[in-house]
Amino acid sequence: MSTMAITNTTLSGERADLFQALANARHFLRFTVQGLNDEQAAQRTTASELTLGGLIKHVSAVEKQWQEFMVKGRAAMAWDGADFSQMPPEAIEAFLNEFRMQDGDSLEALLENYALIAESTDALLAEVDLDAVHELPSAPWFVDTHWSVRRTLIHIIAETTQHSGHADIIRESLDGQKSMG
Repeated sequence: MSTMAITNTTLSGERADLFQALANARHFLRFTVQGLNDEQAAQRTTASELTLGGLIKHVSAVEKQWQEFMVKGRAAMAWDGADFSQMPPEAIEAFLNEFRMQDGDSLEALLENYALIAESTDALLAEVDLDAVHELPSAPWFVDTHWSVRRTLIHIIAETTQHSGHADIIRESLDGQKSMG
């Protein structure tokens, strides 16, 4: 099935609900950056280091990594078992750059990349066994030891929604625009 053909009308039941929840979360995240130029997308507007472009970049990377986890399991996670206090400075910098627009990054390109990753996730959602379970990598932020593909998709939805809220605050601080209300 072509990723372009997947819509909430080609899926049913639980898959349609997961698809629509993720589509809605993505919509609101993308909505917060409409009409911005690269300089605005890279601008810090709050005490946080987060920027709108950085959030798009981060959510893209996170969705791609969890997409790979749904297929490959724990082996897809490069940071498995990493002791973050002992990571080399270049590894920490690479992680932090996931949240920042870099020289050469454009908001348009970041959004195009996000759309491609979203298409791949949507195609996976249409076909993947939601009951497949994978062991989670070792990390201090996981309470659970295993996640089903279903739970992984719920996590992607939650992460996208959470960062959409962050983006709304950053955008409102930038120019007063609100995503809702």
